[in-house]
Amino acid sequence: MVRVALVGTYDTKGPEYRFVQRTLASAGVESLTVDVGILGDSEDADIDNRTVAEAGGCSLEQLRAERDRGGAIRVMTTGARAIVRKLVDECTVQGVLGLGGTGGTTLVTAVMRSLPIGFPKVMVSTVASGDTRPYLGTSDITMINSVVDIAGLNSVSIPILANAAGAIAGMARIDAAEINTKPTVAATMFGVTTPAVQAARARLEALGYEVLVFHATGVGGASMEALIDSGVIAGVLDLTTTELADELLGGVFAAEDTRLTAAGRAGVPQVVSFGALDMVNFGPIETVPVQFRDRRLHVHNATVTLMRTTAAESRVLGRRIAERLNSAKSDVTVVIPLRGISAIDAAGQPFHDPDADTALFEAFDEYVATHITVVRKDAHINDPELAVEMANHLHEHIIGKSEKEQNG
Repeated sequence: MVRVALVGTYDTKGPEYRFVQRTLASAGVESLTVDVGILGDSEDADIDNRTVAEAGGCSLEQLRAERDRGGAIRVMTTGARAIVRKLVDECTVQGVLGLGGTGGTTLVTAVMRSLPIGFPKVMVSTVASGDTRPYLGTSDITMINSVVDIAGLNSVSIPILANAAGAIAGMARIDAAEINTKPTVAATMFGVTTPAVQAARARLEALGYEVLVFHATGVGGASMEALIDSGVIAGVLDLTTTELADELLGGVFAAEDTRLTAAGRAGVPQVVSFGALDMVNFGPIETVPVQFRDRRLHVHNATVTLMRTTAAESRVLGRRIAERLNSAKSDVTVVIPLRGISAIDAAGQPFHDPDADTALFEAFDEYVATHITVVRKDAHINDPELAVEMANHLHEHIIGKSEKEQNG
């Protein structure tokens, strides 16, 4: 029997959840209700709000007495996360659905973010049409805009809630197509490093790997780091480290300040290069910060304007990369492409700047630890032969780690 967990505040959204429950039942899907509201009594919930509060480390009576909405959300989030994760781990439920405004969305999506990638999760929310990154994080939550507030059943809310029920029912029924049995490696790519990643990917797939390619747009790098932390990645080809430039200078594609640390922390082998560190990403040209308007800019398209990093900025980036890699508990090879680090950093291209590239490489050389392998190549980052060489280095590291583990 397929079963979906309905996680929400039944004290304020009870009729809406009961409608979803009926809709799921008509589709042959069972519901398991988890009440995270603190005002009402969970008369019909399978897992009541007292149980959730206690799992979060506090009694329901105490939460009511304190009248601290933010504190209550934190406690109920902690409790619901533990309860739902156990349900998922035990295969008791095959999907999770939530309905909410800002508070409910904050709580339920925090629960959903703790669940595995690929596990069905649908959130109907009043904030789904705005900036959803705080709610999604690096997860694969499906968010549906509620259009109207979730405050009653009406001609607008009914079809939207029905669609959400249908979506989670379909997701919960579908088994994953084929369970991958190949070792999985992660790679980072940008438009200006696509030829390199395509060549490396082809080589890695020929060697028997599944390759997950992450677009280096901030969220992409953060998602990759999260997957590495989850233990599903065997090796990392971090060819495109451009997000560190955006982190340094306030670009729109900055990742978190933990970028380039997960593989080293987890002992996952990695091959790293300097792809697209010649640029910082901003939005349309009129949105470029005033202090950068006289810099070397390149309009990539109508929504992306690139700014060339200077030699001084490149030195900071070189040092930062070295420092983040130095603590790695895994084999690391860093490849330095002396003829350019992006498609527009090649000779004759708008961001070609040998002095800035040299500053980047020299700073890295100055601060990198001796246990890091550094390979300098008289080639451009997008040269196919260099990409294949990087893939081969990663393969050797993964094989080497496997042999060490087998030999104890």
